[in-house]
Amino acid sequence: MELLVDHHCHGVVRRDLDRAGFEARLTEADRPAPGTTLFDSSLGDALRRLCFPLLDLAPTATPEAYLERRVELGHAAVGRRLLHAAGLAAMLVDTGYTPEPLTSPAELGEAAGAAAYEVVRLEAVAEELATAGGSAASFAAALRAALAEAAGRPGTTAFKSVAAYRVGLGLGPERPSDAEVVAAAGRWLAAGGGRLADETLHRFLAFAALDTGLPLQFHTGLGDRDVDLRTCDPLLLAPWLRAAEATGVPVLLLHCYPFQRHAGYLAQVFPTVHMDLGLATHNVGARAAAVLAEALELCPYGKFLYSSDGFALPELHLLGAALFREVAGADLARRTTENAHRVYPAVGGRGPGR
Repeated sequence: MELLVDHHCHGVVRRDLDRAGFEARLTEADRPAPGTTLFDSSLGDALRRLCFPLLDLAPTATPEAYLERRVELGHAAVGRRLLHAAGLAAMLVDTGYTPEPLTSPAELGEAAGAAAYEVVRLEAVAEELATAGGSAASFAAALRAALAEAAGRPGTTAFKSVAAYRVGLGLGPERPSDAEVVAAAGRWLAAGGGRLADETLHRFLAFAALDTGLPLQFHTGLGDRDVDLRTCDPLLLAPWLRAAEATGVPVLLLHCYPFQRHAGYLAQVFPTVHMDLGLATHNVGARAAAVLAEALELCPYGKFLYSSDGFALPELHLLGAALFREVAGADLARRTTENAHRVYPAVGGRGPGR
């Protein structure tokens, strides 16, 4: 089995879950729909086929039996079984979203038997600075220093922007001037800081990340219900990508669905742009082959990477890897690992997560 580099994922929960807690983490929705269950979906079909047997159950077992078995084994043992079965060489872990305590990159890598690295979320860095009480006048310098410090830590391999969630991907192509950053930071801090949602500051963060030389990941496409999917089309990022191209820093378009063809076009025409399908792979289940084919209509094979975007449930890390292998085939799976090593030169061997 070709070991994969999962170039974007998250930690898993540190506790056992009841059915409601489990199903809540299978979906991008923030509440269940009455009378429905995610076990009755393409994702649920994949769970039965690929995860139930790993916990010693037949695919025909009931969801209740599966969840009882999870509790019987305990969340740590379940995590080890499923993460090991994913067959990963390395995991790049976004640590910027923790609605509850999740496993650290080192803990996730240990459970998977894989090297583990950190992806630093830009907005989390900025929001921490605001909490620390800095001034608008000092914000730009403090942010650059914080990114330089993060980039210099062992194990940091990339930065990530969630501008798509906050202001959309229509970022302007110009670097904000110092005066513009001071004015925008002043408005944000005067309002109490908190959740950053200012186009000027998101644009500033993205350019500042490029200045470190580390790859920059962008959330695109589907996400939680608070995202405006219309503004998450990666094509909206094209003006910014033109401006960013001169840096030569790799830009990674994550998830992309339902805009996978648009992302494939961008990966073809912009030398620094790469893409994956992320959580779309396990969400569409049996349709994963069709979605992958659409992405690869234009995307060069050498610019396509693998990620699961697995979050909270080790099942999602496993499903992403298993479904991807099924539809990609051995050659493309091997290529994605080679591509990841090229885009992230620090990833290799037995990294800091081991």
